[in-house]
Amino acid sequence: NTVALISWAEATFSAEALTRVLASTSLNFDLSVFELFVPLSLGYSCIVVDDALALLRSKPNVSLINTVPSAIKVLLEQQAVPDTVSVVNLAGEALSATVVNQLLATTHCRKVCNLYGPSEDTTYSTYIAFEKPIVGVPSIGRPISNTRAYVLSESGSMLPLGEIGELYVGGAGVARGYLQRPELTAEKFVRDP
Repeated sequence: NTVALISWAEATFSAEALTRVLASTSLNFDLSVFELFVPLSLGYSCIVVDDALALLRSKPNVSLINTVPSAIKVLLEQQAVPDTVSVVNLAGEALSATVVNQLLATTHCRKVCNLYGPSEDTTYSTYIAFEKPIVGVPSIGRPISNTRAYVLSESGSMLPLGEIGELYVGGAGVARGYLQRPELTAEKFVRDP
């Protein structure tokens, strides 16, 4: 699963962006998989700090920040996004257009990425990058490589474009299930429609 994420990241992010990735997320949270395995597997560096808010105290030379919108909002308010950052990945919470636009207007960041994915799909399932100011609610984008996304009805039927339902993901990043939890695995991991 992690190899699929690394392959996608290598094809999606420039070497410049991955050169010095801020590693600020607890190992217990899935964002750490991107922050650690992607740069290290590709020959780049991780800049390890206690958490993203450590940037309030110092501004290390980092090229990419991977965090949650609430943390980046605090960093924006305190003008604590390092000038070396060219890409900001945001996931784990709903993203607002205001945050995207502030990052692009007030920092050296050239690309803001909205990433979505449940932990069961190895960190990220969908991706979209914003390089210009946006209006409205940011999209969660399209499935990353080797991932499929479906909107299903309550009965599990695929819905047509524009219909409201529940988002299901499948593909190379999906886990096999929950360790020693067969009843939960049977409930949450369904067959691909």
